[in-house]
Amino acid sequence: MTSTKPRDVQILPIATDTTILRSRSWTRLRFEIEYALAKGTTANSYLIQGDKIALIDPPGETFTEIYLDALQKRFDLKQIDYVILGHVNPNRAATLKVLLERAPQIIFVCSNPGAINLRGALENPDLPILIKRGEETLDLGKGHHLQFIPTPNPRYPDQLCTYDPETEILYTDKLFGAHICGDQVFDEGWQAFLEDRRYYFECLMAPHARQIETTLDKLVDLQVRMYAPNHGPLVRYGLIDLTQAYREWSQQQTSLDTTVALIYASAYGNTTTLAQAIAHGITKAGVSVESINCEVAEPSEIQAAVEKAAGFIIGSPTLGGHAPTPVQTALGIVLSTAAKNKLAGVFGSYGWSGEAIDLIEGKLKDAGYQFGFEPIRVKFKPNDVTLQTCEEAGTDFAQALKKVKKVRTSSQPATNVEQAVGRIIGSLCVITAKREEVSSAMLASWVSQASFSPPGFTIAVAKERAVEPLTHSGNQFVLNILKEGNHIGLMKHFLKPFGPAQDRFEGVATTEAENGNPILTDALAYLECTVETRMEAGDHWLVYATVDNGQVLDDGVTAVHYRKSGNHY
Repeated sequence: MTSTKPRDVQILPIATDTTILRSRSWTRLRFEIEYALAKGTTANSYLIQGDKIALIDPPGETFTEIYLDALQKRFDLKQIDYVILGHVNPNRAATLKVLLERAPQIIFVCSNPGAINLRGALENPDLPILIKRGEETLDLGKGHHLQFIPTPNPRYPDQLCTYDPETEILYTDKLFGAHICGDQVFDEGWQAFLEDRRYYFECLMAPHARQIETTLDKLVDLQVRMYAPNHGPLVRYGLIDLTQAYREWSQQQTSLDTTVALIYASAYGNTTTLAQAIAHGITKAGVSVESINCEVAEPSEIQAAVEKAAGFIIGSPTLGGHAPTPVQTALGIVLSTAAKNKLAGVFGSYGWSGEAIDLIEGKLKDAGYQFGFEPIRVKFKPNDVTLQTCEEAGTDFAQALKKVKKVRTSSQPATNVEQAVGRIIGSLCVITAKREEVSSAMLASWVSQASFSPPGFTIAVAKERAVEPLTHSGNQFVLNILKEGNHIGLMKHFLKPFGPAQDRFEGVATTEAENGNPILTDALAYLECTVETRMEAGDHWLVYATVDNGQVLDDGVTAVHYRKSGNHY
């Protein structure tokens, strides 16, 4: 249910001389894959009041007015000496412009790539900036002798963490965050946030797992009592566990033996948003991504990634009817490096025309490459359906690579154990789910009742399934139980391959349930369900859902699925 609460700013002390300002949005903030769970978010900013005063990470333009008004009511803006920036983007620059007008004395503190971005975003080459490369410190007095740790990755090449040894707080910018909105400032009961933190990691960090491992190594010697991220609750109670989880999640990605090189540049952030959604689709299907921002990457880095990868995907905006120079350079490296049997993909965003996408597609076709999905062209900003298309295209791409690898290694006959597991039977069902403009469905037989009160069951959902993003905690869906004798048609329909974001319900009779999801009218019975929790189980998620409503639609017997092997559906 969409919250009607207005956006606000929550202000609380969190340590000696240290205050948090949480700009809160109770609804989904933007159409980016990281916000897709639609649980709202907080944009966390921090104020350290030593002899000098430092403001850390003001929020983006969505919160500019309410944030600065709240800040000004509590603190004298003219007394702020420094504004420390973990990363710079056009969204945040809108707030910085207004802040600079109200407090022209401030000095910005950021990394060297951040300084370049900031001077461009604020259109001021003479902007007063202290550049921190990792060795320099900043003494605010009263023991707040700040240290700086550059933690760059392709998505945020200017990322900078800040450590205050007086309070033992590490200001982590995008690291260790989650998009959740609530009144809770700290992470008491931290296990409840783990699913959201895992999803956030998969969207933002998994495509840069190698760089995340490097970052964790840089932070390991710091005496940290609390993580202060840009988004979500502060990390205090679950700090050790979350740090270990980041290490394990990163290693899961870097240990995969099939990799995709995702090469892109972005003018206004839209192509980056598409790249993020495609990367999420790839990684959740069990294939790793080497994400490369070709605006900052060295040619040797691009070449090495392409040589190692089983496939490559190139994304580009269109500027003045052309692809930007860094993309053209990267395309030249790909054409001269990548073997012709490597799978290819192309995507991009544009304003008035999309010549860059056509150019890249034409060059790759002329060179003889096969494509893992149809080129994706997005005009202006992406929406929910666009992101679904990108995520499913990424999953299709990954599955195509895995299929090729499986053929090359030749499939072996099922073992006795696999044959025995295959004798476990389950009722044939179809999960149907819809959230705003995004809908999906999945044939399922791994369903088992799990509780009487409340009535509930578990269902196993493969990580690469298109319906998987709609099965997080709090999501609702319908479980349609198929009838023996008339299940063949529905089974064939939902087993057939669908294109990215293709309508799963075309040609199928449906009606709408009370929870807004589709009911298959030819089903034997249906259950309206809410996801309570889910657990990672190898290459699947084990989803536990409770039943809110349901009805038997027809007389008959439940259809049952018999399998030959435990490694096939």
